[in-house]
Amino acid sequence: MKPILVSAERDYGITFTDSWSRELKSLIGDRHFVIITQAQLRDRVEATFSEDSIIVTADGEEQKSLSTFTTLLEELALRALSRDSLIIGIGGGATTDLAGFLAATYMRGIDWIAIPTSSAGMVDAAIGGKTGINLPTGKNLAGAFHSPAQVIVDLGWLATLPNRELRAGLAESVKCGFISDSKILELFQDGFEKNLAEIIYRSVAVKAGVVSRDFRESFEREVLNYGHTLGHAVERDSNYTLSHGEAVSIGMVFAAEVSHVASGLSRDVVDLHYTILNQLNLPRLYKKDSWNNLMNLMGRDKKRRGQSIRFVSLKSIGKTDRVEVEAARLKEIYEASVGR
Repeated sequence: MKPILVSAERDYGITFTDSWSRELKSLIGDRHFVIITQAQLRDRVEATFSEDSIIVTADGEEQKSLSTFTTLLEELALRALSRDSLIIGIGGGATTDLAGFLAATYMRGIDWIAIPTSSAGMVDAAIGGKTGINLPTGKNLAGAFHSPAQVIVDLGWLATLPNRELRAGLAESVKCGFISDSKILELFQDGFEKNLAEIIYRSVAVKAGVVSRDFRESFEREVLNYGHTLGHAVERDSNYTLSHGEAVSIGMVFAAEVSHVASGLSRDVVDLHYTILNQLNLPRLYKKDSWNNLMNLMGRDKKRRGQSIRFVSLKSIGKTDRVEVEAARLKEIYEASVGR
């Protein structure tokens, strides 16, 4: 697969390889580096790199806490990293988010490399320069734009993923299909297992293209938030028992229902959301009695506009819109969809 170029505050490449370690060693050269990786990947990373070059964090969203962040910043200083040093994030989206934010803030910014090991990380979290951590009041509320020097995608990592995690991450690919590339939706309908490599590649190309045109999320990049307005609230309400991808799946279905009402999206396209996400065995609906808490959580989100919530919606496949919908109307749409 050809590398994909991202134009941001600095250009960088997304390399597709069958040997992440070989590619990484060629990029490190003789630079001082530290690897941030999650506990479940420790053995695989230590098979290639020395233990004293690795910092191991918790798995999943737990690592994206303020306490972990400050502890690791101090660890970087104790290891005498300089402005010429390199941070490498190897793991799922939470790990690359954390590694990138460490790189953005340590000594006011040093280079980093992202090696996503999950489907969600490959098609979303590791690309675009958004880094950050969670606060008790919400997800990704502390962060910075800080692009990696390189992203290394090795699809071999996906063979190690639990089936639930693999499928959940592909919710971001479904999103890319609806907002930009209808071919991705066709590949899912044809069977994602046999089309996985092309689905990942096309999804990466969609996000890279959007980021290159709007790095700072001034307008166009907002389309990548399709499904995330409710999705982030569901993720938080579930106390993270639902993964990011599972929550985004629910959020996309709701965004499609909002789109039907507010942007004239056809019922056929709304139903296609249910069909594809059902094929992936992803949740489509959430608890009816959780609405008040979900609304409170969305109210804390960056997408709030007064008494309304701003949504990325669809007019049709590949044609997005932005709508502001009042809380009472959103409640009606939510309760009607849960009652399907």
